Amino acid sequence: MDNHIADGLIQYLMLVSLLTFHEFAHAWTALKCGDDTARLQGRVSLNPLVHIDPIGTVLLPLLMIFMPGVGQFMIGWAKPVPFNYHNLGSPQRDEVLISMAGPGMNLLLGIGLVALAKVALLFHVAEVADLCLMAAQLSLLLCFFNLIPVPPLDGSHVLRVLTNMSFEAYAQFARFGFIIVIVLLQIRPVTDLLYGVTFGTLLLLERLFGL
Repeated sequence: MDNHIADGLIQYLMLVSLLTFHEFAHAWTALKCGDDTARLQGRVSLNPLVHIDPIGTVLLPLLMIFMPGVGQFMIGWAKPVPFNYHNLGSPQRDEVLISMAGPGMNLLLGIGLVALAKVALLFHVAEVADLCLMAAQLSLLLCFFNLIPVPPLDGSHVLRVLTNMSFEAYAQFARFGFIIVIVLLQIRPVTDLLYGVTFGTLLLLERLFGL
């Protein structure tokens, strides 16, 4: 198998796993904020199948593997976790908490994976350390990617709250969101910024853990 495709498939498996934890964090936080919509739909789960989005989890990442010119790096998103605004104790605050739970989970996973890489190196298992650092990089990339304020990404909910955008206006915005995201990924300054923040954070973590 071509090395690029083999590496891409490994990253794809990592991506699906990381997205699963990301969406689980959204669903769990929504439940803790008083809304059981996600739980009733089976989304408080670490089963990847319940979180798969046809475009963000399947089409876009696989295009990046088999058609490298589509994007500079592996990225994607899962099916957004639903919540009922009226069930939340403090609707605006809780909407932000729910939306930021996913990126927060990816940041925590990134830290944990760098720590695991350190342990692997202590036991002289360099191959495991390399895989952990690859997964940490991807997790951090997902964290910062999801802060972009365009649906279906999590930053769009923060934008909605900050601008007091109506749900109707947000729904209209979301209809074209994934197209805007794909276009943004073709803009070099945007991808350079994502790379810069991701690798800068990874380098900081590596130094903190003595790598």
